[in-house]
Order: sequence, then structure tokens, then C-alpha cells
Amino acid sequence: MAVQELRVNKLRTSLSLFGITIGIICIISVKATIDSLEGKIQSDIKALGSNTIYIDKWDYGGGPDYPWWKYISRPKPQFNEIEAIKSRSTLAAAACYFQSTNEKVKYVDAEVENVGIYCATEDFNKIQTIKIGEGRYLSEAEFSRGVPAAVVGYEVATLLFGKAEKAIGKTIMFHNRVVAVVGVVEKQGSTMLGDGFDYDNALIIPYRYYASIYDTRSDWSGGFIMVQGKPNVDSKLLISELRGIMRQIRRLSPTSEDNFSLNDINLFSDQVSGLFATVNMGGAFISGISLIVGMFGVANIMFVTVRERTSQIGLKKAIGAKRSVILLEFLMESAFLCIIGGAIGLFIVWLGALAASAAMPFSIVISGGTMFLAFSICLVIGVIAGIIPASVAAKMDPVVAIRTK
Repeated sequence: MAVQELRVNKLRTSLSLFGITIGIICIISVKATIDSLEGKIQSDIKALGSNTIYIDKWDYGGGPDYPWWKYISRPKPQFNEIEAIKSRSTLAAAACYFQSTNEKVKYVDAEVENVGIYCATEDFNKIQTIKIGEGRYLSEAEFSRGVPAAVVGYEVATLLFGKAEKAIGKTIMFHNRVVAVVGVVEKQGSTMLGDGFDYDNALIIPYRYYASIYDTRSDWSGGFIMVQGKPNVDSKLLISELRGIMRQIRRLSPTSEDNFSLNDINLFSDQVSGLFATVNMGGAFISGISLIVGMFGVANIMFVTVRERTSQIGLKKAIGAKRSVILLEFLMESAFLCIIGGAIGLFIVWLGALAASAAMPFSIVISGGTMFLAFSICLVIGVIAGIIPASVAAKMDPVVAIRTK
């Protein structure tokens, strides 16, 4: 009967379903975009190291009252503090030192500007997610001896050599120094975190070789320590242990304030989840207004349908149809109409997601849960919109209804 209603009264039904379609487009497009953005940011945060604490002179909290004058005078973490942390910590699974700068990288006549020169120690790839596309990662011997070897990013390798696989075994130059390429990082894509690791446009070299070129001990040269906890170790326990170890290393008295910061990556993930939960609620509220308008449109068409079928309803009741049968008939029709409108809206959102994904730095994905939510909303809206018209139909007197023209 719902399909027949669409065929007979195309314009009337289409206009009534327009509100449901627009409402589904609004709520699903907003949810899909927000969920995809959150997924991308959470993925970028996880790439910084799961269950990882960053030891730095700076606190990563930020805010309008950020006391930068307090942190700028602190000493930066040093390479020699790594061994002390490893030997004293019982909760840490891996620890590494990291420092970086930007340089121009050359190969024959080709050059790439503003390439990140990442120096790291042995445990760097245990904490970071580094997928090698060509060649291999740096070896323990290359780290310990400070060999001039490098793993290059995909974009750097492509710009210098045309193809990433051609980079293996070649020598490239930066800061008047030459390094041999032993591996190429698999293409990572852009990151939503401004201060994240951009492996596509970077060179990873051993710390000891980096230290032979640059002054790594200067407080202005940057650098921090990453410590990853063992599996199932709570980050708060790891922070507590690291605080005690760092105070011992720096020989701080019991009354002295910490001259370092312990930044928990897990907190960033929790903050992002909380923020996007609030945004989702706001988006759902705004989009819900369109659904309410659409619900009144469906209710209107159901009242008209009941009026047009009054004699049919009377005839059905006269030959034995129960109230529940009449009620269910109109509720199912109302719900089906809403599902049709929702399906049209979902199809339009899917087309929009394909177009937007090509232009945005992350893919917009409509998950199975989001699709289930869309159809559930349509079903609920259909039942609510049809309950009053269906009740009116179910309560009709068969004799009066049959005589109605």
C-alpha cells in the first residue's frame, strides 16, 4: 500500500518524504564526518605511541594561561638520561631519545626543501609505528656506531629518485654530509596533528651520527624522551615511577619543584573522545530539527491516507479485521515511507562522502553502525508519525466508515 501510495500520489508523497530525506542527510553526514575525523585524529595520536609518556621540558597541555616563562628555563632532556631510565624502571618496555631539525636534502641535481631530519635511538621503532616499504630499518650496529645511514620518507624518495624503490643503496646529502639510504618508509599520508611525525617528508638517522653534526646538548636544540610502558601497565603508575627516576637523575631535593614534564599520550586520546562526543550531541540536536519537520510531513500524509481509505477501513472491520490489524497496517505503511526517505538520504550522503573524501585529508566512512542508526531513526520517526492517524483508523465505526464518501 505504501508503494501504491508513492505511485498514485508521487508529488504529494515526495514532498512529505523530503523532510525525512533532508533530516537523514543532515544527521548522517554530520555523524559520518565527525566519526571519520575523530578516527583519523585518534589514529594519529596512536601513531605517537600507545601507552607512552613523553618526557620534555614543555608541558603539552597548553591553554590561555600557559606559563611558558616557567618551562623555557628548564633543562631539556639529555641522551645520557635514557640509560638511567632503562636501568631503573621496572614498568617501562622501551625508551628512546628523539631530536629533529629541518634541512635541504639533495641527490645529484634533485633537491627537496624543509625535510625533517629525525635522529633517534635504538627503541624508536618499538614505540613508533614505522612501516618499511622498501629496504630495511636501521640496525642495532648502525645505531650504536653512529653510521651515516638513513631511512627516508616516501615523498622524499619519490621527489629525489622518481620511484621509492630506486632510493635503496643511493647516497644523499644534507648539511654538507652524505648518508646512505638503507630503507624507505611506506607512504603514511597526511596527519591531523600539527606537531606529529611526518614520516613521508623525513630522514631517520642514528642519534650518534646526528650528534656529530649538530649540538644536541644545547637547551635550544629541542629533543625529548619517549618511554613506553609494558603491556597492561597503567600510565599513571608509569608516570609516578618516571617522576621518581627523573628526580633522582637530576638530583632534585624533596622540596624542589620538578624541572621536567611527563606528558601522557593517553590523556590526549581521552580529551579528543570527550570533545567529539559533545560535538556529536550538538550536531544530532541541530539535525533532529529537520527530522521533526519531516515527521510532521509524514503524519500529514498519513491523515490524508486514512481519510481517503475510510470506506476500505469500514469494509475490513465489517468482515472481521481487528483494531490491532488496522493499527499495524498504517504504522507499517508510515514506517516504510520513512525508511524510503531515509534510504534516499543515505544514498545522497554516500555520494557526498565519496566526493568529499577525494578533497579532504581523510576518508569519510559511513560505518555499519551509522547505517543501522539511520534506519532505526527512520523506523522510530515512522511509528511516531503514524501512531495518531493509525489510532484514528483503528477506532472507526465500520458502519459509519462504509457510508463515508
